[in-house]
Amino acid sequence: MSARVCIVDYGVGNRRSVEKAFEKVDAETVISAEPAELAAADGLVIPGVGAFPSAIERIRALGLDEQIAASAAAGKPILGACLGMQLLFDSSVEHGGAEGLGLIAGEVVALDAPGEKLPHIGWAPVEWAGSSVLTTGFDQGASFYHVHSYVAAPTREEVVVGWSSYGSRFASVVAQANIFGVQFHPEKSSANGLQMLANFASICEQVER
Repeated sequence: MSARVCIVDYGVGNRRSVEKAFEKVDAETVISAEPAELAAADGLVIPGVGAFPSAIERIRALGLDEQIAASAAAGKPILGACLGMQLLFDSSVEHGGAEGLGLIAGEVVALDAPGEKLPHIGWAPVEWAGSSVLTTGFDQGASFYHVHSYVAAPTREEVVVGWSSYGSRFASVVAQANIFGVQFHPEKSSANGLQMLANFASICEQVER
């Protein structure tokens, strides 16, 4: 039986594009802001574009932070993409600062890119620093599509599975137990992005029902 992946709908981000990408890899998905739907899913995807403070405010207003935490504690796979990855961390300095979901220790900081235009927009290769089921099948330097001005600075560098560079090196892929984050947009990353979403769907299929 295929996994059921819930794309968390908190009013920010391209949920439909993410859903269509999962459809291309034959994964069953639902877009929902209902805590019960999140609880019933085998795994969660937190998409997102925009600013950290307003995004986390929406998540809390809908009561989704509590369900995301419960799903994480139950061992269900959670994937944060772009802003969604940043929301996994303890806090962000963006727009005066805000507290995040606290699923991975660390802070979100401004991308240090002297002499470069911000936001960082475009394809960037990822150099793998460790192994993860999320990154199965990728060669060194596989490229993904990034759009961001802020980056996560994990407290423990061991959670960084892949690094990219734009002015300076930044964490592009993180993994800690059942929590995964990618700074790029998988749904905009062509075949590589689809492969990563397929990998995540496979991880979700291993969840005990």
